[in-house]
Amino acid sequence: MTELLNGRQKIYASTGGLHAAALIDTGGSLQFLREDVGRHNAVDKVVGAALMAGKLPLSGWTLVVSGRVGYEIAQKAVAAGISALVGVSAPTSLAVELAREFGLTLLAFARGGVANQYAPVTDGSSQEVDE
Repeated sequence: MTELLNGRQKIYASTGGLHAAALIDTGGSLQFLREDVGRHNAVDKVVGAALMAGKLPLSGWTLVVSGRVGYEIAQKAVAAGISALVGVSAPTSLAVELAREFGLTLLAFARGGVANQYAPVTDGSSQEVDE
């Protein structure tokens, strides 16, 4: 799933210095992708694009981020009604707690079709993710 960011990050391809956030709809199609120097800004931009398109709440949708999953990013996902959050890097402990409390599916270290699932609670093993 995170590989879909790579080919579609136009500015990152030329600079190598931007984060991306993408929204995947219930059918598994990429609907929105935004880039920014800050990962939080990229999330704000992509959720804002969905809001402007009249798509909120985003129940059944997945937010994919190119960096760490912090508490604030998980909080933004919950506020937008997003069902799943996937990050390329580590989640913070507060992000995991928030995801578990609000029923947000949280996957992190998503690379090469495999990710660790942190919420809902699992046995901690890696899970395969759809590309």
